[in-house]
Amino acid sequence: MTPTIIGFPRIGEKRELKFATEHYWKKQLNQDELLQKAHEIKLAHWQAQQEAGIDLIPVGDFSFFDNFLDVANDLNIVSDRYRQLGLSKLDEYFAQARGYQDGDQTVKALPMKKWFNTNYHYIVSEFTPETRVQFNGQRLLDEIREARAAGINSIKAVFIGPYTLLKLARFVDGAKPTDFITDLVQAYQALLANLQELGVDYLQVDEPAFTFDVSQQDQELFDQLYDQILAQPTTVKVILQTYFGDVRDVYQDLIQKPFAGIGLDFVEGQENWQLIEQYGFPTDKALFAGVVNGKNVWRNHYQTTLQQLHQLPAEVSVVLNTSSSLLHVPYTVANENQLDQDVAQHLAFAIEKLHELSELAAIVAGREGSKKYLEENQRLFVDVKHSVNVVVQKRVEALRDDDYTRLPDRKTRIALQNEELDLPLFPTTTIGSFPQTADVRANRRQFKHHEISQEEYDQFNEEKIARIIRKQEELGLDVLVHGEYERNDMVEYFGEKLGGFVFT
Repeated sequence: MTPTIIGFPRIGEKRELKFATEHYWKKQLNQDELLQKAHEIKLAHWQAQQEAGIDLIPVGDFSFFDNFLDVANDLNIVSDRYRQLGLSKLDEYFAQARGYQDGDQTVKALPMKKWFNTNYHYIVSEFTPETRVQFNGQRLLDEIREARAAGINSIKAVFIGPYTLLKLARFVDGAKPTDFITDLVQAYQALLANLQELGVDYLQVDEPAFTFDVSQQDQELFDQLYDQILAQPTTVKVILQTYFGDVRDVYQDLIQKPFAGIGLDFVEGQENWQLIEQYGFPTDKALFAGVVNGKNVWRNHYQTTLQQLHQLPAEVSVVLNTSSSLLHVPYTVANENQLDQDVAQHLAFAIEKLHELSELAAIVAGREGSKKYLEENQRLFVDVKHSVNVVVQKRVEALRDDDYTRLPDRKTRIALQNEELDLPLFPTTTIGSFPQTADVRANRRQFKHHEISQEEYDQFNEEKIARIIRKQEELGLDVLVHGEYERNDMVEYFGEKLGGFVFT
């Protein structure tokens, strides 16, 4: 049984990509140096997957900023206001993601939106009546050549699909999704032709938008796109990859189309099990079964996963897969040297999930020595140590019905607040957090490294707070905030004050 993944974190083991791009933006690295660092990161990621036993390695999942923006640029979907800046391709790309300012010349960045039900945000590319879609994806083709040169031969090219592109993009000045069907079909056919010329066997087309509700109009859009794209003869095997839910609205149509494989999420898309049971799965396609959770940080329970896989018809060709890209988890648990072993042994980040897939594949295939993987995993779940706080347990047990009733009632509270605060009908305020400027970050860093005392650290913050309160008073704001200079990341700051949480 072949193990693969949908995608891998691009940030690097020690956040090398983050630091390199920030240095580039500050002009502390030139473009050649940034590209070299990116090459080193990609090479390390491909080799890590190969060494872990991943048989089909995704190429094209790396990004300097956002994969959705990558594909938009690969398809020539770039607004004129960015082209007119006269920048290099890379800087034009960053201008779309971050905006651009040089003297009096200012161009805003494209908007961001949440990527489905994750905390990741993607850059919303825009179609206008002037947009001319065509494939110019040298980025992807160059990465395939890079991987080949590094000895990575079992390659799966990765590209966001046309349906998801049209569903998540923005259409302005009267442009409509249907205006671009013909050009998109030709662009994706050109993509397949280029991949065939390079000798690439597999193309993973990401279509997570199929997990949204699909209307009849959406269904027609899907048919118009893929009936034409797949009509072109090609040696490239096209895998339609979905994630973040089930595909109940399009499943019957999906399995009828000539895809070589279909990727289904069996973690968040529990309904996908029932769809296969009810409608079956074609024997002429591979099922890329997303059974290892790509979004959470916990170890996979092998016995449960194996039982799930046994539900699939025996005649179905199964490829073991993650439920989503591993972009959403940290790089490796191996670097978490401040966690208790009782906690760390139950964690699986990206590297660990690669090994889980390989071990599951070995167990299913009955390979020699694979029995120990299952036994070790079973022991892990037998010996789960949960932290216990007796004080909290007793407080919960002592709760009564009237503890859930807030007193005084809302009408009384409003009267008290009006009397005490004496605010106008529409009071003015601002968000509680002010920018964590360089001096604020330096003060915190010096305190963490024991370079300054607690008193010096607190005094600095108190002076910053006093300054920002004076500023709000001068501006005449009604409800003042203190700026939250004493905290780092908000989730981390409050989580550290709660029992039952650990931070990496």
